[in-house]
Amino acid sequence: MKSLKSEDFKVTKTIKLNEIPTILNVETSEKKKEKHLQKIREKLSKVQDKMYAHNTYGVLICLQGMDTAGKDSLIREVFKEFNARGVVVHSFKTPSSNELKHDYLWRHYNALPEKGKFSVFNRTHYENVLITRVHPDYIMSENIPNIEKTVDITEEFWENRFESINAFEKHVASNGVIIMKFFLHLSKEEQRQRLLRRLETEKHNWKFSPGDLEERKLWDKYQECYEDIMNKTSKEHAPWFIVPADNKETARYIVAKTMLDELSKYDFHYPELEDDVKDNIKMYHDQLSSEK
Repeated sequence: MKSLKSEDFKVTKTIKLNEIPTILNVETSEKKKEKHLQKIREKLSKVQDKMYAHNTYGVLICLQGMDTAGKDSLIREVFKEFNARGVVVHSFKTPSSNELKHDYLWRHYNALPEKGKFSVFNRTHYENVLITRVHPDYIMSENIPNIEKTVDITEEFWENRFESINAFEKHVASNGVIIMKFFLHLSKEEQRQRLLRRLETEKHNWKFSPGDLEERKLWDKYQECYEDIMNKTSKEHAPWFIVPADNKETARYIVAKTMLDELSKYDFHYPELEDDVKDNIKMYHDQLSSEK
């Protein structure tokens, strides 16, 4: 597999999604892709172990993409070698009645990683400037002051949300959370094929909802919103990475390799033993060895 680097996918300038490919030809077989991914997974698990012991940073992995982009299977495959105690996956769905009693970032703040651990957001706080922007009537359930009908939702409202999200990420990053945000860039034709497979394969029928087809009609609006999101919120402390996602195996490798590249920039290390413990290691060893 040709050498891929995180910088190849990072959003560092204004982007146009329709100019970015949804598939990457890596010129290798699916079997070899899995072997490459396995090697990356093993390296990531070692990084995770050091980071857990270091106990200074947490990692937030954000995954966004259109329906069928492959978020669930990517999580399963990329994090397969992780120690289960060190990673928590949060799948954010429609806010509950309790969550709606708080501001829209509250439930996301509560799901941030502890020091030494990973949190994976399967759909993220960006839904609050994505699905609510495509369906502004959803905002009405938030009971926001001075927003009594959808015509009250102005462009200034959305700009304020972007500012709040940027401030939220800057705050948590400055307190030791390493943020990586991945957009799984899927083509409309590949989504069509995946939806057909859900209908044609009995064991996948349960994944299909007629609502998927209604949302598909809004494809262009979603693409426009995603483009705006990445252009306004990809920062050095919280970058977006656009991952070609028409091939699931390649997408998984890119995400895993990007995580490894980015985490390699940090000096995670195991803590040193206290001097008095270090000086008496032989004594402790002899004491345990002499037990019967």
